[in-house]
Amino acid sequence: MDVHFTARKFKAHDSLKEHAIDSIKRLDKIYDGIVSGHIILSYERTTNSLKTAEINLHVHKATLTAKEKSEDYHKSIELAIEKIERQLGKYKTKLQTKKKAIVRKIKEKTTSAGEEE
Repeated sequence: MDVHFTARKFKAHDSLKEHAIDSIKRLDKIYDGIVSGHIILSYERTTNSLKTAEINLHVHKATLTAKEKSEDYHKSIELAIEKIERQLGKYKTKLQTKKKAIVRKIKEKTTSAGEEE
């Protein structure tokens, strides 16, 4: 998986960058079809100094996005990762049900063709 990291309006420490990249690479255990990921960390001084983490995952034919705000970058990253995990689970289930439906249609066609002969 290709991972990009962006820090907006501040310079991120190496430990924060490593934590964010490691967190997003953990998602490969849930679904191995992730093409690329992008982590965007930003700082909003006007709204009570909130730290925002946005994660964009590009999977086959879809883009999953999660955005979280909190008073700490690590907490924002973990909350966004939890959202993405739920989205990946739903996406994976959706793909599996589509595949099952296709297999059922193929089986129905082959059994009906076998009965006609």
